[in-house]
Amino acid sequence: MNATESPPAPEACVVAPQAAEATPSTPPSGEAQTPARVSRPLVLALGVLGLLGLLLSALLWDRLSTLQDQLSRQTAEAGATAAEARTLVRQTQERERELAARQAVLEARLSEVALQRTQLEELMQSLTRSRDENLVVDIESALRLAQQQAQLTGNVEPLLAALRTAEQRVQRVPQVRLAPVQRALARDVARIKSTPVADTPTLLARLDELVRQVDELPLVNAVGPSAARETPTPDAAGPALSWWQRSLQRMQDELRALVRVSRIDQPEAVLLSPDQSFFVRENLKLLLLNARLGLLARQPEAARADLQKALAALDRYFDPNARRTRSAADLLTQTRDQMRALELPRIDDTLAALAAAAAGR
Repeated sequence: MNATESPPAPEACVVAPQAAEATPSTPPSGEAQTPARVSRPLVLALGVLGLLGLLLSALLWDRLSTLQDQLSRQTAEAGATAAEARTLVRQTQERERELAARQAVLEARLSEVALQRTQLEELMQSLTRSRDENLVVDIESALRLAQQQAQLTGNVEPLLAALRTAEQRVQRVPQVRLAPVQRALARDVARIKSTPVADTPTLLARLDELVRQVDELPLVNAVGPSAARETPTPDAAGPALSWWQRSLQRMQDELRALVRVSRIDQPEAVLLSPDQSFFVRENLKLLLLNARLGLLARQPEAARADLQKALAALDRYFDPNARRTRSAADLLTQTRDQMRALELPRIDDTLAALAAAAAGR
């Protein structure tokens, strides 16, 4: 409509001056029709907007009605679900109360059964306690006596025999309380068999031999015959010489014996007088005899300490290059090392198992 009515407007505007010149008192007809043409599209637009508003209002109302129906249904379903949940909760609580009551009844019965079992065990223990206690006490006393005998003699055979006898006696009594004792006996027997034990008579013989060799050991400041005994004679070692060669050799030996140059790390060993040398030898003998007494008294630590002191005195005051001194030092070292195996194995596991069995644990 607007496209068809817009062209006449310029013509009206052009004609309007001419009409005004002819008859200036009458208004032009184009100006009277313009407000009517402008208000009609506005009314139509407003009508269209009103219809659109009505349609939107109807659609919103329908949507709200649908949402209200859905909310009412969901509310009803939620109420039904809550009712079912409350019912299930009540049933669960009732079942829990029933289970708690049953558990209390079962605990009471279990305590009664445990009490009856304890009474039966005490009765059985009271019946077998006297025999088991006598057996445990007898085995313990026999093992302690065998251990003392082994410590005094240095021989583990009596201890092994006592352990085997105790193991046989325990095997003849099938008691649960004595099972740890049987296992401890087996462990102690295996440990004693696998433990190396030194030969005490051999060690004593070595110490006696060392005591006899002390008087023959050359000191560091020894000269003359003592040093000559350590060097081989040229007549026995070399080929046959003429009389003048032998005389020359003897003269050379005498000249070499006049002056001797050697290195001494212990200056106090050179300044020993004959009396002091005698006391050095006697002190070394005393150390060896003390080690022998410690070996007989079953005190290996003290014996090893005395042998260590004797070895230090041998290195300080006696000639380390002499063959007898080296052999004596080697013998001392071997004896000291072998004394480490003098400590006899103990049967602490068996004694602890016997004490536990006697206490009823």
